[in-house]
Amino acid sequence: MERYNKITNKNPREIVLLKGRPCAWGKCRFCDYIEDNSRDVQEMNALNQEVLSHVTGELGVLEVINSGSCFELPEETLKMIKEIIAEKQIHRLFFESHWMYRKHLQKMRDYMGIPITFKIGVETFDKTFREEYLNKHADFDSPEEVRKYFDSPCLMVGIKGQTKEMIDYDIRMLKTHFELGTVNVFTNNSTDVKRDQELVDWFMQKYADLLEDPSVEVLYEKNRFRCGGLICFCFPVTLHSTVRSLH
Repeated sequence: MERYNKITNKNPREIVLLKGRPCAWGKCRFCDYIEDNSRDVQEMNALNQEVLSHVTGELGVLEVINSGSCFELPEETLKMIKEIIAEKQIHRLFFESHWMYRKHLQKMRDYMGIPITFKIGVETFDKTFREEYLNKHADFDSPEEVRKYFDSPCLMVGIKGQTKEMIDYDIRMLKTHFELGTVNVFTNNSTDVKRDQELVDWFMQKYADLLEDPSVEVLYEKNRFRCGGLICFCFPVTLHSTVRSLH
């Protein structure tokens, strides 16, 4: 599995895939990404140290992802990231976090000491579809509520059950309320959520301009850093000790 890469077109940055604790929520209907985690702290830190050794700092920006939230990374790994920031003169981080951690984001920003762009797996701003079908466990009511805490929502399109109107609304809310965002075109995986190819074709035609939009990244093919062609944000329902220990 490739765990280090560079993004050189939109928002140039280095990106690393680290290993954290298992997803304690684990009930997102669309997600089957449950293997890239561990309960062995020593094993996680050893792997993460090797991956982080590839970071050069040449772009000044680093994105760190794992199969859950950044708050699920071991404390020692977070310390490694902080050291890399200083050693490689990183001036901005990208992290992922679930809605339930929204009141702890500033604590992470203070700990790392540099600006952090926090991503969140919104999937859709349609609360009924997000909660009752996708089982996302993120019960916010509006994009304005998300924007109070997070910088960059990740949307998912091309799912059977979605409508064109829902996608139109999601894209409009993304462009209206956020400076950055990601749109993931769903790819079939082992779950019972299925891709709607007709909807995908419509989206790719209507929103072709997003491919050139510097503020939106469109992930169409399977991304080895993601699960089943989309970003999976499945997070624990309780806050880990990492949150409490940041200082």
